[in-house]
Amino acid sequence: MGKFNLAIFGATGLVGQKMRTILEERNLPIENIYFFASKNSAGKIINFQSKNYTIEELSEENLKDKNIDYALCALESPLAKEFLPMATKYGITVIDNSSAFRMNDEIPLIVPEINPQESSKGNGIIASPNCSTIQSVVALYPIYKKYGIKRIVYTTYQAVSGSGINGIEDLYRGIWAGENNFYPHQIAYNVLPHIDDFLDDGYTKEEVKMIDETKKIFNDESLKITATAVRVPILNSHAVSINVETKKPFDLEEVFNDFRNEPGIVLYDDVKNNIYPMPTITTGEDEVYVGRIRRDNSVENGLNLFSVADNTRKGAALNTIQILEYLIKK
Repeated sequence: MGKFNLAIFGATGLVGQKMRTILEERNLPIENIYFFASKNSAGKIINFQSKNYTIEELSEENLKDKNIDYALCALESPLAKEFLPMATKYGITVIDNSSAFRMNDEIPLIVPEINPQESSKGNGIIASPNCSTIQSVVALYPIYKKYGIKRIVYTTYQAVSGSGINGIEDLYRGIWAGENNFYPHQIAYNVLPHIDDFLDDGYTKEEVKMIDETKKIFNDESLKITATAVRVPILNSHAVSINVETKKPFDLEEVFNDFRNEPGIVLYDDVKNNIYPMPTITTGEDEVYVGRIRRDNSVENGLNLFSVADNTRKGAALNTIQILEYLIKK
């Protein structure tokens, strides 16, 4: 594995900071690293692997002469749409955490445990899915491979860190005063069945993302999927209740074994001893935790499971870095 030059776009945000942390842990063969952010952050100093680096403003002028091989993008979608095509002009392969290009037919949507081979098809841009989608499809993949899936019902319980710094501040503020500056209602001591904007059909954009992205990752438009996305007053780690109807009959003990043997998953299910996935267990962990596995006796071949994962780690920063690891190993 040869050395390469890497950039982080949006290095000062919540996900950008997490990318830096994980890169330090995983010790990739980086020759040079560059940190880009907004004009407001330019000139500030950050530390990476015991060295100080100056943050640069993300601009074409600052990108073009650095011979950057890969970039991890933690920008908001409008900025990603502006800067990523520009970056590819200079031979940079960008792995994008935003929603800007996920449903573009020309751009692969990658979860490394499922479809890493698709990453070579991206014309310089590779999309990483929505955080709640990632942990859901990782949990579903062993089921999908072995039994096929007809229908999925998602219900999410999503932490405020999924909204970035603004969501975290609203929770802290609400605990003391009950006030909200960011969410439409108080989040402290409350749950909001509302993530992202509402559409004309009553679904939110977050719910539609989960539906559309799941179909694209599995490359299966025949899947019947519905979703309800809920914001809950916890800091970190999303949970998703998943109800599945499989195409083939399954033996429940075999399903447990399938989860035990699947990369990227921790089977965490021993209800007699109150062992099941929770945000307090998964925060800071790389894997998707799966538990509460049981039959849904209301339909033929029905299955319930509960998936929990660190949304800023596996659901964002780590997934992009795992894609990068796959590319440099190739």
